[in-house]
Amino acid sequence: MDKFVIEGGERLKGTVRIGGSKNAVLPLLAATILQKGIYRIGNVPRLRDVETMIKLINILGGKTKWIEEHRLEVDTGQLENHVAPYEIVKEMRASVLVLGSLIGGLRRATVSYPGGCAIGERPIDLHLKGLSMLGCDVHIREGYVDVTAKHMKGARIIFDTVTVGGTENILMAAVLAPGETIIENAAREPEVIDLALMLKKMGARITGEGTEVIKIKGVDQLTPCDYEVIPDRIETGTFLAACGITRGSITIEKCNPSHIKAIIDKLRETGMEIIEEGETIKALMTKKKPTAVDITTMPYPGFPTDMQAQMMALMSISRGVSAIRETIFENRMMHAAELRRMGADLRVIGNTAIVKGAKMLSGAKVMATDLRASASLIIAGLAAYGTTEVSRIYHIDRGYESIEEKLRGLGAKIERSKEQG
Repeated sequence: MDKFVIEGGERLKGTVRIGGSKNAVLPLLAATILQKGIYRIGNVPRLRDVETMIKLINILGGKTKWIEEHRLEVDTGQLENHVAPYEIVKEMRASVLVLGSLIGGLRRATVSYPGGCAIGERPIDLHLKGLSMLGCDVHIREGYVDVTAKHMKGARIIFDTVTVGGTENILMAAVLAPGETIIENAAREPEVIDLALMLKKMGARITGEGTEVIKIKGVDQLTPCDYEVIPDRIETGTFLAACGITRGSITIEKCNPSHIKAIIDKLRETGMEIIEEGETIKALMTKKKPTAVDITTMPYPGFPTDMQAQMMALMSISRGVSAIRETIFENRMMHAAELRRMGADLRVIGNTAIVKGAKMLSGAKVMATDLRASASLIIAGLAAYGTTEVSRIYHIDRGYESIEEKLRGLGAKIERSKEQG
C-alpha cells in the first residue's frame, strides 16, 4: 500500500486548479442509464470512485472511454442488464445511485443492498420508501434490493430527513414517470442541482432544484446530451484549510465560491483574508495562529460534514478553544485520535469535539480511516514539526485527484511512497 511522507513547516504559496466534483459526477454518470445513447461528460475527475462507477456501467452493458484526460464518453445504447452486483456496491456506496436510473430507464433494478461504512450506517430506507410511493414494487431478497416499476406514476414524497442520495434517486426515477412528482424536504446541495440541470438538458421537466420542494413532470422520453461537471467544493475547501494552517497565500482557480459560502464565512472568522473573483478565490492567512471558531455540520447550505475533519486539523493549532459538532454522521470523528498522536489537544464527547489550540503539532505515523480523515491528516502534517507519515491513503484517492502533485505545486514537501513490509 502507498503512504504519504510529509515534511511540515512550508507555507503554501502559488496557484492551484480545482477538479470536477466527485459527488456531482457519480449521479451524472448514473443518469446516462435513463436514456440509451451516447453522452460526453466533461471535467470528470480521475478518481477511484469514478472508476468504480465506470466499471458498474460497463457491467450493466454500457461502453465507456476517455476521449480526453478529463472527458468521458458513455455509450448506453446496448445497456440491458439491471443487476448491480455486491462486488461493485461494496466498493462504493454511491453505486446505489443506479437504482433510480435503472428504474427510470429499464423499469427494473436489482441492486446489492449497501452496508454501513466507516463514518456511519447510512441506510437507504428513504430511497425505497420514495420508490414505493411512485408505484414501484420493492422487495429485499438475499442481500439485494429488487425493484420493478410496471405501474409507476407521479406522487408526493416527503422525506423525513434530508437525503442527498434519496433526492437524486427519486429525481432520476420520476423524470420518466407519468404525472407529477413533488419531493418535499429535498436536498439542496449543488450536486443535486447539477443532476437536475443535466436531466433538464436531456429534456426532463423539473422546477425547484436548489430549494426544499422539487417538482417533476414526467416525460415520455429523454435525449442524450453533453455536460460539464461542476467544480469540487470540498476540494476547494480543503485547499483553503491547508492555506490557513500553513499561513499561506494561494490562488484557487476553476472553483465556484457561491457553493462554499458557509466554509468561506467560517474561515474568515478564523482570520483568513478571502477575495472572491468569479471562478477564482484568493486566500491569505496573515495571523500567526487562526482564531478558534465553533462549527456545527448541517445539510446544505449549512457547514458541510465533508469539511469537518479538515477544520478540526486547522483548529488544532488555533488560538482558543473550539467546539465542533457533527450532526450528519454518527461515527465521523475517528481522525480525532490520529490528530492527538500529532499533539492535538482535543477530546470527543458524544458527537462533539472540544479542541484547544496547541502550540504546535509534531510529525508522527498516522492512519487514515476514511476519505476526509485522510485530508485532515495531510493538512495537519503540512503544519507539523518534523515528518508525518499517513498510511492507508487509498481512501484519499477516492476523492482527490493527484493531491500530492497539487500540494507540491504550492511548495509543500509531500511524497507518495510504498509502505514497507
